[in-house]
Amino acid sequence: MCQGCVGNIFGSLGRMRSGVSRRKFLAAAAGAASIAPLAGRSFAASTDGADLIFRGGPIIPMTGDSRAVEALAVKDGQIVAVGAADTVMDLKSASTEIVDLDGRAMLPGFIDAHQHTVTGALINALFVDCGYTKYKTRDALMAMFRDRAAKTPAGEWLLFTGFDNLLQGGDLMMADLDAASKDHPILVYYINMHTAAGNGLAFARARIPADIGDLPGGGRFGRDAARKLDGMIYEESALKKFAVAIPKITPELAGKAVIDWLKINASHGNTLVHEAGVLVFGDLLEGYERIAAGSPCRASISLMYDSMNEAEPYKQYGHGAQATTILGTTLTIYAMKIVGDGSNQTKSAAQTIPYLNGKDTGRPNFDARQLAEMVGEVRAQGWPVSIHSNGDETLDLALDAIENAYGAFPATGVNRIEHCTITRPEQIERMARLGVQPSFLMNHVYFYGAAYRDQLFGPERAARMDPAADCVRLGLPFTIHTDAPCSNIGTLQLVQTAVTRKCSVDGSIVGAEQAVSLTDALRAVTSHAAGQVGLGDQLGTLETGKLADFTILEKDPYAVDPDALMAINVSQTWVGGRKMFG
Repeated sequence: MCQGCVGNIFGSLGRMRSGVSRRKFLAAAAGAASIAPLAGRSFAASTDGADLIFRGGPIIPMTGDSRAVEALAVKDGQIVAVGAADTVMDLKSASTEIVDLDGRAMLPGFIDAHQHTVTGALINALFVDCGYTKYKTRDALMAMFRDRAAKTPAGEWLLFTGFDNLLQGGDLMMADLDAASKDHPILVYYINMHTAAGNGLAFARARIPADIGDLPGGGRFGRDAARKLDGMIYEESALKKFAVAIPKITPELAGKAVIDWLKINASHGNTLVHEAGVLVFGDLLEGYERIAAGSPCRASISLMYDSMNEAEPYKQYGHGAQATTILGTTLTIYAMKIVGDGSNQTKSAAQTIPYLNGKDTGRPNFDARQLAEMVGEVRAQGWPVSIHSNGDETLDLALDAIENAYGAFPATGVNRIEHCTITRPEQIERMARLGVQPSFLMNHVYFYGAAYRDQLFGPERAARMDPAADCVRLGLPFTIHTDAPCSNIGTLQLVQTAVTRKCSVDGSIVGAEQAVSLTDALRAVTSHAAGQVGLGDQLGTLETGKLADFTILEKDPYAVDPDALMAINVSQTWVGGRKMFG
């Protein structure tokens, strides 16, 4: 389900209450927001008695050397004291609530720096999961397709998601899906979110002509040896052709799906989720504010480049390095997103060296001139830029465009490279010189480490995937993210993988030299992640004056075996001084 296929739900969300004007709604949202908003760029810590004091377990502030402190006090949704228990307890008044950690560990709230919240939420609601965790063999997968077809009236769409071509036996061809059913249009969305496959009836329903050529932005359709359509669908502009498959999305369905998705995030300790690429359809702001006002965690978004012209009204609220919450909610806006290439898993990411056992290098979605013009326009409008780049050829193009438009360390905010999967050492060095920060999809290593090594890149190149240790050596902040629904929500899984570099499929270590310390991995989901959404002075560490966003774990991550990090249960999640989970 491409971003363009679901972006218009925001307009629907804004219309959930008929007869309520935009002005009245925004005033209500500002008054009813349940989580303390990010109030501004400076804080005055009140000391006339704390609302909450946490003590009784290790409190890990993620500042300096991150040694634990004894107690932390909160008032009006902000941290007012951190340190020795005796000192912090001086803020206790008759109304102060003492929260006993009972040996549990408190950290700054986890931040997932790159998800697709709306897409993931609606996929959960509308598509059937056919992924590797449920169907590990091709036979089991095809049997499920046939069973679904047998139980569904002829002519109705069969929609599936989560298919993993690397782990589930290779691409699904039109012939494979025709074998499952010719009486139902079938669309199978790959877990990488850049690719899908359809049967013959699906292509007919979408009115895809046999002679269709390539589309803008890298969109294209696969063809067999005879140059006939083979069922493969690549990139957003091609995926949009299949929007006809998506059933009507009501405001109620969309709102519930998104809130349920954010509740899952809160249960994993996430206090802020950044949606990396939203298209503006209708009244995006009102729709997203409605979600944010009732959300159990903070929401941050970057807008898709295609929405540049529609983005002007949102600049008044602050963005980039000046990100501020919008009218009393917890929503902030950060950057403009450009999708530079596709997925390594389907060899659609652009590389300078061919993939294993062939001559295919993939290709970027835009040539150098096109990308330079796009990035230049983003800079001219005063936004930071966020560029999806899985291949090293695309990364060259992205860094050229960024350097030409922004120079180094621009005042507009951190320019980001999303995923930044396959790189060369000199590219990371160049990023450090420019202040361009990567956000790594560390679950690439967790799920695909062995496949990248054995099927796609070979040992040497695979060892450099998601090169976090290079960043540490260069002093370049980095983040790690799930890209959910491209991989499962779960921040501690990312942290464990960054520390161990262990692939879950075969237990092998992929790129041991790119492993980082636990402290560096935790910074990637706390302080560095806050910086990458323009909120580094307000979130990401436990310091006086910052907002009271916490993740409380059942065990101290510094006291467990690295291979057991993801098994630590999240006990509680607090946002703005309010317990939102646990």
